[in-house]
Amino acid sequence: MYTQLLKETLLQIEDDDTKSIKDLTDYCREQDDIPDEEIHKLKHEYQHHTPIWWYTAPYFIYSMLNRGLRLMDVDIIIKMGFFIRHLHQHIEKLYHEQQQSRMKATAPFIVFRGQGLSFENFEKMKQTKGGLMSFNNFLSTSENRQISLKFAREGAAKNSNMV
Repeated sequence: MYTQLLKETLLQIEDDDTKSIKDLTDYCREQDDIPDEEIHKLKHEYQHHTPIWWYTAPYFIYSMLNRGLRLMDVDIIIKMGFFIRHLHQHIEKLYHEQQQSRMKATAPFIVFRGQGLSFENFEKMKQTKGGLMSFNNFLSTSENRQISLKFAREGAAKNSNMV
């Protein structure tokens, strides 16, 4: 319930992007594991790229956002609130565009996700078949099954306890 309230609140807040980016980059400078070049790039180039570009680019955004959402780290979530909102809005916009272009199509739109899972989590997931699942993060997917298989293999190769 709190997760849903936090999500709804973040999506409704309207703030100054320049200030929000400055607050996030100031916060990032306090962290020891984020390269200065990446912080500088975000501060000076954020408006030049889409939120999906930032999320999928090889920078700290993806890992920081998913860590914050996975751990429900409110500091990270609030600092990245503007980005979460922008990413959500961009995905929503693309979804509506996709729906419009697929109106005449009768086949379902299929995407794939490749990820390593522990045996324990895999068993839990199998038990939810036919039920509902909830995620606290954004899921990257692809229309290309081979790309998802590549990610799944990489995840499983990192840890022998993964499928």
